[in-house]
Amino acid sequence: MLSRSITRSATRGALRCQCRAYATGTSTTPPILLKIRKDLKSAMQAKDTNRLTVLRSLLSQTLNASKTSNPINTDMQMLALLRKTKASSEAAVSDFEKAGRSDLVEKEQKQIAVLEEYVGGVEVMGEEEIKAGVESVVAAMTGELKMGDVLKEVFKEGGPIEGKNADRGVVARVVKEVLAAKKE
Repeated sequence: MLSRSITRSATRGALRCQCRAYATGTSTTPPILLKIRKDLKSAMQAKDTNRLTVLRSLLSQTLNASKTSNPINTDMQMLALLRKTKASSEAAVSDFEKAGRSDLVEKEQKQIAVLEEYVGGVEVMGEEEIKAGVESVVAAMTGELKMGDVLKEVFKEGGPIEGKNADRGVVARVVKEVLAAKKE
């Protein structure tokens, strides 16, 4: 976006042009976040208060994350946020059950059901596909194989996992298994 203003200097009668360039974010919005925003509108129209509460909470958490050093830019980051929110709701359910608050237990379980819809909506790479990619990287590497070096090769630009949704914990576990099998 570019704004321009032209001012006339009273003393010289000359025109002066000022240009200001405003930074615009180059980050892309994760597809699941777009889906959440769209579903928020439909939940408002349907007056679904439970779904509306959950979606507003998720959008609030993503907005707060955007103000930190780690904004949510990928589906995997959004999936991590969804899982974290779901885990906290499950912990709340167990606390409410201990306190004998069945009304709050029911409310939290409904919210968990909404979160599960979105957790299941993110497609991640299967373990077999990850293993095949890791094995191809390990076969191409020579010398002493260290886990960190293999992970760098797997995740680097042009690597087998580049641009795909893969859980880093699963990738690390698969790399460890492949390296252990190769040493035997």
